[in-house]
Amino acid sequence: MKEKIQKYFKERFGTEGTLYASAGRINLIGEHTDYNGGFVFPGAIDKVIMAEIKPNGLKKVRVYSMDIDEYVEFGLNEEDAPTQGWARYVFGICREIQKRGGKVEGFDSVFAGDVPLGAGLSSSAALESCFAFALNDLFNDNSIDKFELARIGQSTEHNYCGVNCGIMDQFASVFGRKGNLMRLDCRSMEYEYFPFNPKDYRLVLVDSRVKHELKDSPYNKRRESCERVARRLGLETLRDATMEMLDGVRGDITAEDYFRAKFVIEEKDRVLAVCDALEAGDYDTVGRKMYETHRGLSKDYEVSCVELDFLNGVAKEMGVTGSRIMGGGFGGCTINLVRNDLHDAFVKEAVSRFEKEYGHEPRIYDVVISDGARRVKE
Repeated sequence: MKEKIQKYFKERFGTEGTLYASAGRINLIGEHTDYNGGFVFPGAIDKVIMAEIKPNGLKKVRVYSMDIDEYVEFGLNEEDAPTQGWARYVFGICREIQKRGGKVEGFDSVFAGDVPLGAGLSSSAALESCFAFALNDLFNDNSIDKFELARIGQSTEHNYCGVNCGIMDQFASVFGRKGNLMRLDCRSMEYEYFPFNPKDYRLVLVDSRVKHELKDSPYNKRRESCERVARRLGLETLRDATMEMLDGVRGDITAEDYFRAKFVIEEKDRVLAVCDALEAGDYDTVGRKMYETHRGLSKDYEVSCVELDFLNGVAKEMGVTGSRIMGGGFGGCTINLVRNDLHDAFVKEAVSRFEKEYGHEPRIYDVVISDGARRVKE
C-alpha cells in the first residue's frame, strides 16, 4: 500500500510528500456504556488508512482516494464543501481545525486503506485521525493536543457527515499504542493503558456481512430507556447505579427499561473485571466476561440478531475462550479471543456452518493491537 500511494502521488503531483497513517479499532468489551457515563475498552488495530500529503502553496486541497478511484479539489471556506461523502471527512477535518484557531493551507494528498468497510472497525475515524494528525504536524507544529485531535474527528462526523457519534472511535485511532488496550472513562475522559499481548491467543473478527435495516430508531430508544431509569434513581447517568438500586425501583419502571438498565450496570462492572483479569494474565476470565456481554446484548439489551447469535454459539461449541457481538448491533462482527491451537479449526467451522445456514460466507479478520495516528517512517 505504501509503495502504491507513493507511486501514484509522484505520477499525479510530480513530487514527494510525507506519509501518515491512522488505525481502525476494536472494542474488547464495554458496549453501549459510552452514553451512560461508563467505560469502554478499545484498541487500535493493524488495519490503517494511509495518506501521502504535501503543502501545495495554493488555497485549495487536491486529494485522490485510491480505493474509490476518485479525485476531488476544494477550497478551505465553509461554502467550498465537496459533495462526495468521503471528501467531506477530509474537508471537515480542515474546517474543524480552522474553527479552533488552527492553521490549514492548501495541500495535495493521495490515500488508501485496508480497514474493512462496513465491518464496524471505524474506517471513518481512521481517515479523520490520519488527516487530523497530519495537518497538525504539517501546519501547526503539533501544537494541538491529542484529545483535541479526537474531538476534531468527532465534530467532523457531527457537522459534516451527519453522524452523532461518541468519542471512542476517534480516541482509539489517535491514542492507540501497540500491545495495549485502553480503558477510557467516558465521564471524566481519563484513560489508562493495559498490556494486551497474549502469546497463546489471537483476536479474530468474524464479519457476518449482515446489517439489518430497522424501521424505528433502536439506539435512541435504548438511550431513552437508560435515561428514564437514571432519572427515577435521581442520577445523571447509570454510571453510579447498582443492581441493588435498580431492583429497588423495579416495580416503578417497565420490564423493558429494567432489562436495558440491567445490561448497562453489569457491563460497567464487566469492563473493570476484564482490566483486573488482564493485569493478572487471566484470559479465561476475560473470555467468560465476553460471553456474558454477548448474552446481555442479545437477551437484555436486544441488539443482536440471529446471525450473530449463531456465530457466538459456534464459538462456544468449539471451545473458543471468548466471543461476543462487537459494536452497536443488528449485524456486523463478532470478536473472538481464540487460542492459537484452535484458530484454524474454528475459522473453518465458522465459515462452513455459517455459509450452510445463511447462504454466504462470513469474512475473517485476524487483528493485532497496534499503534494509532502517526507519521510513517521512511
